[in-house]
Amino acid sequence: MTAPSAEPVRRPRADAVRNRERVLEAAKFVFSAGGPDASLEAVARRAGVGIGTLYRHFPTREALFEAVYRREVQQLVELAEALKSEASPVDALRRWVRSNVELVATKKGMSAALSLAVHGSSELYAHTFERLTKAVGALLERAVSSGEIRSDISPADLLRALVGMCYLHDQPGWQRSVVRLLDVFVDGLRAKAGADRPAGVDVAKQARRGGRKGPRRRSRNDANNIHRSGPKPKS
Repeated sequence: MTAPSAEPVRRPRADAVRNRERVLEAAKFVFSAGGPDASLEAVARRAGVGIGTLYRHFPTREALFEAVYRREVQQLVELAEALKSEASPVDALRRWVRSNVELVATKKGMSAALSLAVHGSSELYAHTFERLTKAVGALLERAVSSGEIRSDISPADLLRALVGMCYLHDQPGWQRSVVRLLDVFVDGLRAKAGADRPAGVDVAKQARRGGRKGPRRRSRNDANNIHRSGPKPKS
C-alpha cells in the first residue's frame, strides 16, 4: 500500500505578495514620520489596501512590528554588502550609519503608535543586533585597514553611539539633527596624519563575536539595550 503523497505547499499569490510588500513599505513611511496620524488605518490607506487585508497579513501589532523591523535590518545588511565596493571606506561607513537613523525612527514611531511593550522580543533584538554588528564590522574593518579611521573602536561601540544619539532626540525633525551629529562623530573617528595610532581592537574578530571586547559571553539583555529602547522615563 503506497503512502499518501504530501500535499504541495501552496505559494502565495503574486497579488498577495505585492500587497504585503506595500503594507511594509507604507508602515515604514507612516511610522518613521510619527505623530498623531501614525496608525494602522493610515498604513492601510497609504498601501492602498483595506484594513482587513492588513490584518490578514499581520494579525497582531507585534507581527507587523517584527516584519517591518526584520525587513529594515535586512536592507541594512544588503546595503553594507553593496557599500564594500565604495571608493572611499569612510564614505561607505558614513552612508551606512546615516541609513540606520531610518531604522530607529521607524522603530520609535511604531512602538509609540502601536503601544507596544518597550522591551519587545529578546530573540528578535539579539538576532538583529548580531546581524547589524557583522554588517558594520566589515565596513569598519575596511576603513581601519585603509588607515582612515582610528582602530580603537569596535562595531558595538559604533552602534551604541548611533542609537544613543537617536534616543536623545525626540523633537520634530530630530532625524536631521542626528544625521548632522553622526557626520561630526564619523569625522571624529578619522585617524590623524602623523599621530601615534592608539592601541587597536581586532574589528573583524569583534564583528564575528557580536562586538564583545572581552571573553564574557554577551547576554540577550546586552543586545536588547542597544536596539530596543531609549532612556527610561523619569519617575
